[in-house]
Amino acid sequence: MSSFPECHGIIPARYASSRFPGKPLVKIHGKPMFWHVYERASRCPQMSSVTLATDDQRIYDAAQGLEVPVVMTSATHQSGTDRVLEAARLLALDTESVVVNIQGDEPCLEPDMLSELVCPFSSDHVRVATLATSVGYEEAVSPDRVKIVRAKNGRALYFSRSMVPFDRDEKIHGFLLHIGLYAFRMDALARFGELAPSPLERREKLEQLRLLEDGIDIYVTETRHTCHGVDSPQDLEKAKDILERE
Repeated sequence: MSSFPECHGIIPARYASSRFPGKPLVKIHGKPMFWHVYERASRCPQMSSVTLATDDQRIYDAAQGLEVPVVMTSATHQSGTDRVLEAARLLALDTESVVVNIQGDEPCLEPDMLSELVCPFSSDHVRVATLATSVGYEEAVSPDRVKIVRAKNGRALYFSRSMVPFDRDEKIHGFLLHIGLYAFRMDALARFGELAPSPLERREKLEQLRLLEDGIDIYVTETRHTCHGVDSPQDLEKAKDILERE
């Protein structure tokens, strides 16, 4: 066992979303969405820092106005993970630091989820971690819901849009649903940035398979919490209701 590493949250926030342009700046109870994500992530006791990473001057200026730490990144990144890697390099994070990719459209983020996410890094051999939650057949059947098969020690064996594991005897209907929060040791995040999209990744359209195909283990912690991502104006109203109730 090693001493627990420093953990640094990075929130990728780009303006040009195809489904919901300007989403990070949408107001929820008077504050932009990114502020709510930052505020809730900052409640996690394991986070040594939380930083916004954007490619848009409007988001950058709004973050500075609200005293949210922010870095400007390239507009050409293909994924949020690539943006997180650039931000981590701009912050000059140590090789053994844990970098947490916090989705910028989760204004209702439960801080305990971040604590659960980084828990496996108490072991120095863990390089990448993610979260999952238990769901039934009705939710798992959708190809938009990514399922996980994992080993007894928590290591992910596979991620798929298909119904895995296949229930041949039709006696067990529980599945592990992937929650798209990731944490990386800095060296593993850098390795991800060096790799080209892999065959399984291209086939399933799941970038985490790039790591598994390269032999990099991903450890999965099960959580009782769920995410409430905002992908549409309808989702925004749900998020407002949740925050109002809290």
